Amino acid sequence: MKALVQTAPNTLIYREEPEPGARAGEALVRVEAVGICGSDMHAIHGHDPRRPTPIILGHEAAGRVLDGPLAGSRVAVNPLWAPMDCPFARDGRPHLSPRREILSMPPRPGAFAEWVRAPIENLVVIPEAMPAAQAALAEPIAVAYHAVHHGARLLARSLPEQRCVVLGGGAIGLACALVLRQAGAGEIWLIEPNAARRETAMRAGITQSRAPADGPEDGSAGLVLDAVGSAATRAASCRLARPGGVIVHAGLLPGAEGLDVRRLTLQEITFTGTYCYTPGEFRTVVRLLAEGRLGALDWLETRPLAAGAQAVADIDAGRVAAAKVVLVP
Repeated sequence: MKALVQTAPNTLIYREEPEPGARAGEALVRVEAVGICGSDMHAIHGHDPRRPTPIILGHEAAGRVLDGPLAGSRVAVNPLWAPMDCPFARDGRPHLSPRREILSMPPRPGAFAEWVRAPIENLVVIPEAMPAAQAALAEPIAVAYHAVHHGARLLARSLPEQRCVVLGGGAIGLACALVLRQAGAGEIWLIEPNAARRETAMRAGITQSRAPADGPEDGSAGLVLDAVGSAATRAASCRLARPGGVIVHAGLLPGAEGLDVRRLTLQEITFTGTYCYTPGEFRTVVRLLAEGRLGALDWLETRPLAAGAQAVADIDAGRVAAAKVVLVP
């Protein structure tokens, strides 16, 4: 099969690779679309020791099942799996299991390829007419869905009563804003320095998409979602959160710079991390996508898998206005 293989930091080669080997309880999926995630970019830049090269990245996938009980079905692929004898899995939180596995990380090759194998239980059937590129958004939107609702559970008042601020207009940030809108949040701000991405967010219906200098006043946000995780956005989160507010840290950049621990303490601001999603949340997001309840989803851009290296270079250079680039084998 053809695959986009990372062979070294910042080096992607489109080449022939062996078909994924069969494993009990799994099915082979012909990939129809696979998104480029920020964690893929992190690995491509050589900053993820969990993904040694050579490796096939890509975990935001949708396609058609080729074997097993779901053969012929079109599916969105939940890339995260944990053994059911793990206490976290039994508690309904397999995403926190220390034994979890994810496509694009050994021992599971990723979906930047014509075919990928995944556990049958992780395949969520989608309508035949649903565009594959939109179905591939299920994974990043599930991340956002979990982040929003994780934060909402920590609020003293309900989402419709809150001013909510999202930092970052990439796929996770924009998806957080769309989930907030679907959940009925009272006021939604999206803060993004890239003007093209702000325009993309506004076309998606997030009308208060602003540059960092034009955001809401400090101390006014009940819920802040940091979808970047940089020193600058951590500092902004601490400034923006109101007393008793909640900050949800979804970004995966390293470091802790920017945190104002004194303000978090004196104002009793809750600071929490968020990671991935539960299987139930993934299925909920697939349903919301299929029902059109998260908007037009026209904020993505598709490119051939063979052109994946150029897509990565364009993302790095800031030449991509779309919140998500989806590769098509």
